[in-house]
Amino acid sequence: MTNPFQDRQPHIDGNQKIRTPQREAYLKLSEYAAMPDSDEREVAIVLPVGCGKSGCITLVPFAFRSRRTLVVAPSVSIAKQLAEDFDLSNPSMFYQKCAVLQGQPYPEPVEIRGTTTNRGDLEVAQVVITNIQQLQGEKNRWLQSLPADFFDVILFDEGHHSVAESWRVLKSQFPAARIVNFSATPSRADGKVMEGRVLYSYPIFRAIQEGYVKRLKAVQLNPRTLRYVRREDDQEIEVDLDEVRRLGEEEADFRRSIVTSTETLTTIVDASIRELRRLRAKTGDSRLKIIASALNYQHCIQIVEAYRARSLRADYVHSRENTPANERVMQKLENHQLDVIVQVRKLGEGFDHCFLSVAAVFSIFSHLSPFVQFVGRIMRVIKQNAPDHVLNQGVVVFHSGANIARRWLDFREYSEADQDYFDQILPLEGIDPNEDRAEQEIEPVPRNLATFEVCGQSDVLLEEMPLLQTTDTLDAIRSSLQHGYTIDEITAAHQALQPIPTTKARDRQAMRKALDMQILTEAARILKNRHVNAEGRELDRSRLGRPDLIVMKTAIDRHANAAVGLSSGQRSEASRAQLEQINKHFNSIVESAINEVFDGH
Repeated sequence: MTNPFQDRQPHIDGNQKIRTPQREAYLKLSEYAAMPDSDEREVAIVLPVGCGKSGCITLVPFAFRSRRTLVVAPSVSIAKQLAEDFDLSNPSMFYQKCAVLQGQPYPEPVEIRGTTTNRGDLEVAQVVITNIQQLQGEKNRWLQSLPADFFDVILFDEGHHSVAESWRVLKSQFPAARIVNFSATPSRADGKVMEGRVLYSYPIFRAIQEGYVKRLKAVQLNPRTLRYVRREDDQEIEVDLDEVRRLGEEEADFRRSIVTSTETLTTIVDASIRELRRLRAKTGDSRLKIIASALNYQHCIQIVEAYRARSLRADYVHSRENTPANERVMQKLENHQLDVIVQVRKLGEGFDHCFLSVAAVFSIFSHLSPFVQFVGRIMRVIKQNAPDHVLNQGVVVFHSGANIARRWLDFREYSEADQDYFDQILPLEGIDPNEDRAEQEIEPVPRNLATFEVCGQSDVLLEEMPLLQTTDTLDAIRSSLQHGYTIDEITAAHQALQPIPTTKARDRQAMRKALDMQILTEAARILKNRHVNAEGRELDRSRLGRPDLIVMKTAIDRHANAAVGLSSGQRSEASRAQLEQINKHFNSIVESAINEVFDGH
């Protein structure tokens, strides 16, 4: 049987459909593969989001003249995307789309998915694609049955995961296979660095210049001073930026208070809306959207509530929600029925929606890697290979008071150019408060956990930070103009943030919707924890045929209404004060509802 990886020469050099990083990475890997006596078994390739990592993976087996390659992804969704690039029946299969091979034969692919694939399928394949979960466990049928030399090349997509134990076991199962790790960031969320020497890294500044990713700028929110109440003695203290930074570095409770306070959260919301409106007005495209990072489920609701109070269509996805609920939200996003999508580590690797243009940071990133993954959600270009196109712009909005120094430790594996890039988008040293500017970062966490309570901040200024920095002021202005910024935008770069006004009615309506979401999710969580089928009929004592989820939700609704003197069906009449009262006593309300529903069960 012929093997195209060994018998055919891919059209890469001089192929205009092959991107620069794909071509350069292929050449580096070809040089590496030509050293069979080398003791270096594992190497790494670092490509920014949107630069063609999946296509590059399809080329690697040619560089090694591979007999059989294993491609491993960290999730089902990413594995499916990779399989499509190898799929012979897919008209957008990479080898056809980019004219890598002129006609058949193409490499024979197979995807390991449950029990649909058998050993015979693998025997006749030249490339096997799967997700790591399919190859886990001591009694895994594939690891037990496949000989040690079955694969001669293993490719790990999102290779920063490959330092995990399950990935190590897989590597040891095929000890002679050469390994290539691919990632946009060389380290994991826990700070462990991707294994293997970085053989090739494509700097982000080049990706922007060639139009593969959006041109980014950062907007810092800079309060001149910050006031907080120390819970232990109820003393109100006002501090300047330097003291905010010190407390942020040394006091975990202070950081929590910073990221959960309504005062700082609303400034992030207002600034991100300001940027979204600016981009929509400049481009004339209403499909542009905000993606927001939250710390947890409660935060998702808090952030969604703030955006809805300002008349934006906002929703969230979260692992606590069931799959259909998250899919409905994602469908609304794809149909451009949302302005804002809020998430907690849900829309990460493999997620692609190019109309996300503003990243609002509402969560603390203890390492650089997850921060880069989040910013990567807004980096995919709308217009391909058009670096100066007005639509290919992204903005990162953050409040700079939480401790961020540790995230820069991950820069050890980045090229000097990329360190420059991230230093400009999130400067480690910050801004001198004596320059009539100040700072403070925002990112929400659970409420009422901190021993500090932030109660205000003064003179919040916006500082715009264009990506490309020059040494001369005139050159900087000229460069900004050449890159699409107007004189008005340059002039406005340090203007004060004007809060977006909200009506009392919209505030109350947003609070009511948030409460409804919270009750429904809490009802589902209770049933899940008690192993009760949400669609079952076990809890309906009235024998009305209601699903158990509705029984549980109705009980919480009833106790919530009773707590503020409302009758059934009167939630729409609830005042803001009543809604606040329900939120304040929500845990005890839920306990009462649980006791009612499960008494006797």
